[in-house]
Amino acid sequence: MERAELKRVERIINRELSERFAAGAVRHGTLLGPGDDPQIEPGQLMVRVFIPPPAEPGNDEQALTAWQDAHRTAMESFRRELSLRLPAARRLEFTFTDPGADTPRITMPDDGTLAAEQLSGREIVTKALALLRANYVFPALAEQAAVAVEARLEAGQYDELDEIALTELVTEHLREVCDDKHLAVRLGGPGPGPGGPRRRPGSRIMQGALDPENPANHEARRLAMRQMGRLDNFGIHRVERLPGNVGYLDVRRVPDPANAGPAITAAMELVAGTHALIIDLRGNHGGSPDGVVLWCSYLVPERPATHFNDIFHADTGETRQFWALPYVPGSRYLDRPVFVLTSSRTFSGGEDFCYTLQALGRAQVIGETTGGGAHPTRGFPISAAVHIAIPFARSINPVTGTNWQGTGVVPDVAVPEAQAYDTAYALALRHVLAMEDLVPPVADEARDALAALPTLPESSETAAG
Repeated sequence: MERAELKRVERIINRELSERFAAGAVRHGTLLGPGDDPQIEPGQLMVRVFIPPPAEPGNDEQALTAWQDAHRTAMESFRRELSLRLPAARRLEFTFTDPGADTPRITMPDDGTLAAEQLSGREIVTKALALLRANYVFPALAEQAAVAVEARLEAGQYDELDEIALTELVTEHLREVCDDKHLAVRLGGPGPGPGGPRRRPGSRIMQGALDPENPANHEARRLAMRQMGRLDNFGIHRVERLPGNVGYLDVRRVPDPANAGPAITAAMELVAGTHALIIDLRGNHGGSPDGVVLWCSYLVPERPATHFNDIFHADTGETRQFWALPYVPGSRYLDRPVFVLTSSRTFSGGEDFCYTLQALGRAQVIGETTGGGAHPTRGFPISAAVHIAIPFARSINPVTGTNWQGTGVVPDVAVPEAQAYDTAYALALRHVLAMEDLVPPVADEARDALAALPTLPESSETAAG
């Protein structure tokens, strides 16, 4: 299992733990595979749940037994949920934080009683292909991919596979035809989209959209997601004024403005007085199109209105237009250079962010070509254990008439990810030093900061010049 997928499943596990156990009863859960523990066999997983250490050292056995007695119902409920949604997690273990080799543990293996409630591998593949044909943004390509996978299915290539190997192999085969990194068969329910509310099973709610069937339920979930979003500051990992009066934003994801709006406003206000701005999207894996609109609206004037993007929905034939907001709280960041940092890991909504600014000529993109995922995606449940993420729409930039699907966003200044920051900072400092009305303290800062930077490779200097 790839690390990103493992972390995604761990987030689901920890959300389920928080819903089943009283506050403070457990610390966190972690997902382990073969090689992490000698008890884990190939094709299997273990979920290890850490609980608070005993108040009195040396009394571990008694403390663990008392904890088990107090939380037996929640433990059994969580074990059942794992058996349904992650059958490969054959072992569930509870132990104290930072356990040693002799630390006591409670082990709850899957007893197999819920196996009849799971779909077979053949049923999973068949249902996944039906959903693909009904929902993929390019129907002809969906049919081509489905036919190819059906041939493999009939040849027995998916027989006797556990759901870990099955989901990874089917995803690989679908992508061989579609070349679409958003398209994936995955473990777990659809779960929350990047920056969006948690979806109900079978729901077609995109990030930030209201649930017309149950507005009250949607609002409760939105508020819960807002509380979760605060834990990582809504993806805004760093806001800083660098020496030389250069602003720096490290933005790791793009949540919906309904939750993240105040944090985005605060971040932009903190850099409002700088002479140049660096937006670091090297670790940004995506999010809400509306979140991209809010961020980009701060970087363009109120008038004339700026057309950012269109999204064509294949299921309805409708096109939704995305324009700069006529009003943003606080100060817009205008008439000053913006540099956007990218890596090969920049993906989806993070790519929308930099592609939009690049197409408008509003920012210079510096770093690596991005991942190449331009299709809005939603999750469809296949079983309690598996879902399929299917791109159902496509972006159309009004300037270029196309998008970054498959190609990625090609930087204006191509440098390795590790050199992107220094390259952008040097360009920003040179802009600052060229200003006619620069005050001496800032000029001194900028000169010292530029002198302290590593010497740029000749290719970077040439491209930047």
